[in-house]
Amino acid sequence: MDDDNKALIAKQREVFHRSLVEKGVLAVSSNGIPSNADSNNGASRRIAAGIAEQLMAELHERHAAQTSGAKFETIVADYVACTFPLLQHIRPGDWTVIKLGNRSSLKASSYAQYEHLAYLDELTRENKSLSAMIGNDYMVAPDIVVYRQPCTDEELNSPFRVVDEQTCLEADIRARVNRKPILHASISAKWTMRSDRAQNSRTEALNLIRNRKGSLPHIVVVTGEPLPSRLASIALGTGDIDCTYHFALYELIESVRENGSEDAMDMLETLIEGRRLKDISDLPLDLAV
Repeated sequence: MDDDNKALIAKQREVFHRSLVEKGVLAVSSNGIPSNADSNNGASRRIAAGIAEQLMAELHERHAAQTSGAKFETIVADYVACTFPLLQHIRPGDWTVIKLGNRSSLKASSYAQYEHLAYLDELTRENKSLSAMIGNDYMVAPDIVVYRQPCTDEELNSPFRVVDEQTCLEADIRARVNRKPILHASISAKWTMRSDRAQNSRTEALNLIRNRKGSLPHIVVVTGEPLPSRLASIALGTGDIDCTYHFALYELIESVRENGSEDAMDMLETLIEGRRLKDISDLPLDLAV
């Protein structure tokens, strides 16, 4: 199909995969091990190789895990920025998508629902006893955030009058009431999914849930992990993560059918049928809900 006739998200999914290959995040080493595979696990190597073959990963040495992780975050952020903000007919707003990385100045307290955490952080810095009592785990710095700016009264009152001087005096969406951006989504991007990374993502999610004042942002995980059992470590269960999105779910399904065990296929089907695991292409539309 001609690129001009392709759907937006289908086109950007291809760009997303191409970027992973071109920037060396998805690669195959000289001994045939894909960069998202666990070299000590045969099933991981086979399933990852099947995905890489479908996506035509180039042959070169594996990048350092930290480098691959940071690049993966950037590419995921670029993908979301090229899709979700364009869905103005579904979810209008002044949207921004950024990768936070290690920029501690842009923690959750930068947003309206978590503004109070900055004050709490100041108190714990000044009072060591208080700091020892409550710690500082409440200060969350997600990998990627999506946020919107509040609306001016002119915007809110177009095409008809919605607000006035006497009502709507505490609504976060109103710029005259709230100057902070509103956190819409927190995205945890993990190229591979080991047990410690799954736990980190869950801890971030629980802190966002427990410490908010106001609406809860979308809380999702994007990963390139090939093993269904490891995907289950983050995708199974409810209450913290909205959903886990695989960087190439359609290719993963095909590879598990050809290279995985019956148990692996059963687990993958459980995650998909339970709506706990989706493809990266589903993410922009889910953010529009």
